[in-house]
Amino acid sequence: MTNARIVLTSAGSAKEAKDIARALVEGRLAACVNIVPKIESVYRWQGKVESAEEWLLIIKTQVDAFQRVRDLIKRLHSYKLPECVMLEIVAGSQQYLDWILDSTETTDTTVS
Repeated sequence: MTNARIVLTSAGSAKEAKDIARALVEGRLAACVNIVPKIESVYRWQGKVESAEEWLLIIKTQVDAFQRVRDLIKRLHSYKLPECVMLEIVAGSQQYLDWILDSTETTDTTVS
C-alpha cells in the first residue's frame, strides 16, 4: 500500500484544463497531471441526459494533499459541480511512487 493517489477531474476547455494542471503542479499539490483531450462525456444533469466535449485530467498526488487538490479544483473550475474523485494506487513502481511523494507537499506552504 502507498500514500500515492490518482485524482480525476474533467474540464470544459483546453485552457481550463491547462490552468488547473499548472496550478496543481506549481503549488506542489501534484507531481504530474496528464491532460487527455477531447473526450466525450454523457451524464445526467438536472434531470436531463446531456453530453459534452471535455478534457480529462489525471492527477498524480498523495492522500494527504487531496483536500487541497479538491479545494483548488473547486476554486478554479467553471462547473458548478466539478468531478473530483480520488483513486487508491494499490501497487506500482516504487521509484515512481516515491517521486510522486517527493514532488508533492501535504501542508500549505503559501505565505500570506
